[in-house]
Amino acid sequence: MSAPDLSRCSLNTATVKHASLTEAVEAAAGAGLGAVGLWRHQVQEAGAEKAARIVSDAGLRVSSLCRGGFLTATDDAGIAAALEDNRRAIEEAATVGTRELVFVVGGLPAVSAPGQGPRPDAGPQDRDIVATRARVADRLADLAPVAAEHDVRIVLEPLHPMFAADRAVISTLGQALDLAAPFAPETVGVVVDTYHVWWDPALEESIARAGREGRIASYQVCDWVLPLAAEPLNSRGHVGDGYVDFPTISRWVAAAGYAGDVETEIFNEEIWAADPRRTAETVGARYAAHVLPHL
Repeated sequence: MSAPDLSRCSLNTATVKHASLTEAVEAAAGAGLGAVGLWRHQVQEAGAEKAARIVSDAGLRVSSLCRGGFLTATDDAGIAAALEDNRRAIEEAATVGTRELVFVVGGLPAVSAPGQGPRPDAGPQDRDIVATRARVADRLADLAPVAAEHDVRIVLEPLHPMFAADRAVISTLGQALDLAAPFAPETVGVVVDTYHVWWDPALEESIARAGREGRIASYQVCDWVLPLAAEPLNSRGHVGDGYVDFPTISRWVAAAGYAGDVETEIFNEEIWAADPRRTAETVGARYAAHVLPHL
């Protein structure tokens, strides 16, 4: 029996949070995976050019860079800071060798920080989610020319509605596609992340639309496990350990024409505590069992 083809399987380095960039890359290569998804703090620690060499020397690709975004500031200083940070993120993506820069667009201005309570001075306008989404659209218009100049694609990631207040005011793939619509698909795309969108009754139609529009830039997989952790953000599990219907969603993504890398991105304290090499091997095995046959 031949070994499964893991060339499209990517280890997002958030899955092995406590590993260094070199350790994460070595774990992915040792498990026979074809790519890694990088996070900016690791890229910045190593330097973008060195990070690119670490990945390429291991024979891997960079499937994406996480993350840009947080575009919902209302004051001039906050807007300027967000634009500057995202310009740097675009440059970093180009330097490490990926076109795909994942954006988490940000939550309501009323939030003091992700996962925290509202600011004491927050007023009704800071809880206006419709106006907040409009500001996201404005910032995308500011950043799209910069992304196009560097041949980088802004990849909008809808997050599960439980994160709408503090992390992302777009919750469905359809909303992400509506925000992307004014821009060329090679400049603004979307990611299908099973953890965040598996519940959406319009998911099949939205994936098909994303395919027709040429906007699927990434397919990220991990499972929805219960009970939720005290920090819900860290409630992801290995593919096959929870409730997501990976065969069906993977068939929808394949039917939409997506042929790129499939990233496993997991936030989970127990998985973070495991040996990165074993985690990478599990990522490959679960991909081969639950995703690959349906692509």
